[in-house]
Amino acid sequence: MVHDDKFLRDAVFNLFVAGRDPITSALTWFFWLVATHPLVEAKILEEIKKVFGAIDGEKRKILVKEDVRKLVYLHGAICESLRLYPAVPIERKQSLKCDTLPSGHRVNPNTIILFFTYAMGRFEEIWGKDCLEFKPERWISEKGGTIRVPSYKFFSFNAGPRTCMGKDLSFIQMKMVASTILRNYHIQVVENHPTTPAHSTVLFMKHGLKVMITKREF
Repeated sequence: MVHDDKFLRDAVFNLFVAGRDPITSALTWFFWLVATHPLVEAKILEEIKKVFGAIDGEKRKILVKEDVRKLVYLHGAICESLRLYPAVPIERKQSLKCDTLPSGHRVNPNTIILFFTYAMGRFEEIWGKDCLEFKPERWISEKGGTIRVPSYKFFSFNAGPRTCMGKDLSFIQMKMVASTILRNYHIQVVENHPTTPAHSTVLFMKHGLKVMITKREF
């Protein structure tokens, strides 16, 4: 199938616009979690330094897609953040005809089904007894590679034929932004600032994320 330039332009534009709010939400919660878990931050910085090298004045290695893919621990930290704070906390589906779920529950035509991805990421039956802990290591294999978790378990990007088209692009964008900011700045959350999820289609922070930012010294 051949598409003209206008179709491709519109498709790419749609990916960027559709991903704007979810990526904003995801990065906000990610930076909050990293800022409140200094050991995780230290491991991310160690990995960034290993992949990109130390920052030396103006001699900074330009971020490219191939290098960003090497950031395994950062990838795990982002996945872990999305597990605990999915950008879209509720998914809505509606059946077209009779069906039976894997659990044995019968679904009638035009039945609306809600998937609470926020709750699914915190189920002990799915993620174990440490389900409420922020542990990027759960996404990393013993050999140091990324563990591929089934999309029907890690539902932040939907699953099956409904899987988000921009999933890979989103990870690249988030890793580029996160690695660039963390390698240059230290983020400290303002004490006693409330970090409450907003009741919204996208899981924003109700009061935003108030932080103090200082440039890193190398």
